[in-house]
Amino acid sequence: MRRLLLVGGGHSHVEVLRQFGLQPMADLELVLVSPDRFTPYSGMLPGWIAGHYDFADCHIDLDHVCAFARSAFHKGKVTGLDLTARAAMLSDGSNVAFDVVSIDTGSTPPLGTVAGMTEHAVPVKPVDRFLQTIEALTDGAARSREIVVIGAGAAGLEVLLSVQHRLQQRAPRVAHRYAVVAASATILPSHSERTRRAMARVLAARNVRVQTAFDVQAVERDKIVAVDGREVAADFVIAATGAEPAAWPRQSGLAVDPRGFIAVDEHLQSVSHPGVFAAGDVASVTDHSYPKSGVYAVRQGPVLAGNLRKALQGEPLDRYIPQPASLALISTGNRYAVASRGDWCIAGAWVWRWKDHIDRKFMRKYGALPRSG
Repeated sequence: MRRLLLVGGGHSHVEVLRQFGLQPMADLELVLVSPDRFTPYSGMLPGWIAGHYDFADCHIDLDHVCAFARSAFHKGKVTGLDLTARAAMLSDGSNVAFDVVSIDTGSTPPLGTVAGMTEHAVPVKPVDRFLQTIEALTDGAARSREIVVIGAGAAGLEVLLSVQHRLQQRAPRVAHRYAVVAASATILPSHSERTRRAMARVLAARNVRVQTAFDVQAVERDKIVAVDGREVAADFVIAATGAEPAAWPRQSGLAVDPRGFIAVDEHLQSVSHPGVFAAGDVASVTDHSYPKSGVYAVRQGPVLAGNLRKALQGEPLDRYIPQPASLALISTGNRYAVASRGDWCIAGAWVWRWKDHIDRKFMRKYGALPRSG
């Protein structure tokens, strides 16, 4: 009996589970290890914060998906791999052996390089902790706050505008103030000028102040300080400053890219250890540059599922080539969104409805799975 171990319940792995449920393999034991039973769908997280979705609308029940896939579900956290013995080490001291392993654990915003960031900023990931903090903020909405997001990428802007919408709905008479600070020279640096102008109009209409070329030196209790001495008042800081990998893949001996993400080839297999696969934010496909985005993790899912099956059967693997550009649907707190792909950009309430349709269709694919007998 061979064992396929899935580490993490990310977007790629839920598709792997679905595919193995649809086409079970004989003499295979499937095991998922994840610290949480419910995994959030990143595309709907801003809508959850804004109040458009309930918890169940935007979280995948891994226990349910595992039941469909006839997979064991171990609630726990992997802290390392023994690549010689082919076993994963868990935080509770137990080990899980494997024949083939796949890693899809996501990433977290980097906090350690800025003084005071760990103490005074709330990272967007891990998502469960962020959501608990937002709940505490909205429960105490009677006090006016200086709310600032560090990071002017799509994720940072979406989160800030969603928090603003939620607070305005909960306590419309409280005059919170909002700002964005970013080291980049402009908001949405990876998007077109048309998209930046569209989002700039939204931010101006929502009275969100923007400070670009703002290289954060320190986060203090009531302000953010830039290297050049500029200061922005802040007593609730959200960190949306890109992605940082966990240390344990590198410490386990897996090859990593210069930023520490697991280096995989075009088959999503480790460049240093055959039989080890990785996808989503935790992985970096060698010789390809693309953003850390749920869109890519979703696209990797079917290829990963096929290659895990082929690796177990000793068959040649399929290639995954990241698309050069992806469609971004950026929500703006209310039921309005901006669509961006390359130089193309369009915005409106109908874009939000389009995004909502796509997101709900994605969630139905996993929520409607029957339990295998």
